[in-house]
Amino acid sequence: MTFRSWQPEHRRRRARLTRRGRLVLILAGVLAVAAAAITVPLLLLDAEPERPAPEKQRTLLVPEGWRGGEVYAAVDRSLGLPAGTARKVAASPATGLALPPAAAGNPEGYLFPATYPVTRATTPEALLRYMVDTARKRFGTPRIAEGARRHGLSVHELVVVASIVQAEADTADDMGKVARVVYNRLAQGMPLQMDSTINYALGRDTVDTTHQDTRIDSPYNTYERRGLPPSPIGNPGEQAMNAAVDPARGDWLYFVTVRPGDTRFTAGYAEHLENVAEFNEQRRAAARSPGS
Repeated sequence: MTFRSWQPEHRRRRARLTRRGRLVLILAGVLAVAAAAITVPLLLLDAEPERPAPEKQRTLLVPEGWRGGEVYAAVDRSLGLPAGTARKVAASPATGLALPPAAAGNPEGYLFPATYPVTRATTPEALLRYMVDTARKRFGTPRIAEGARRHGLSVHELVVVASIVQAEADTADDMGKVARVVYNRLAQGMPLQMDSTINYALGRDTVDTTHQDTRIDSPYNTYERRGLPPSPIGNPGEQAMNAAVDPARGDWLYFVTVRPGDTRFTAGYAEHLENVAEFNEQRRAAARSPGS
């Protein structure tokens, strides 16, 4: 009998793979290689630059009554352009603003008050065209045309009246009365004597008009010149246009806003002077009060 030294069974036997075991290892190796091949394109995808976030929507609000200069400045600010850019664009024939012939190339009155969308791609040309096109649609209705004919005016002249109404009326309810004063004065051949037209000529906005102001040499001086000024003095909204089309009924020739919300309309000059005196007293009292 042959002598064998004792060893634990697990140490005496050499590990041998079965055919099935070899297949399992080979398959595992194939899967590992395949997994490595898949990882590379995934890493490449992760390294791609992120898509830009959707652009946040912006708007430009043009309030009723703004003058052209105010609109141009707002366009420049909204689009991040140097000051004066929009004004130059508006004056350029290449911009192609669809203004009526009576406007003589002046967009004043046709930069329609509204809220306009603004994107990174918006240009001043496109924005100004949008405003003028909106005005053309709003002012080009049969109702507006008929209203102008009824008052013996062109549509352009109706826009001039609406711009004065917009500038002079203290409240929306007063617009129809202001329009009536304009028409009553035109019918009687009286100068309009509107401070708003003087302010437009002087490029300012104030309730204080001096005797010297009323003597300036300007086609917008409605104290010295009869009839309507040659162009709108601002950009009227729909309420002012409606008032110009359908003014209130009355024989008023004068008005003064004594205090906010209290505009006095009168047909007699003596009564008007009393209201003006009350207005002046209100102003003096405000100037004397502490903190004024």
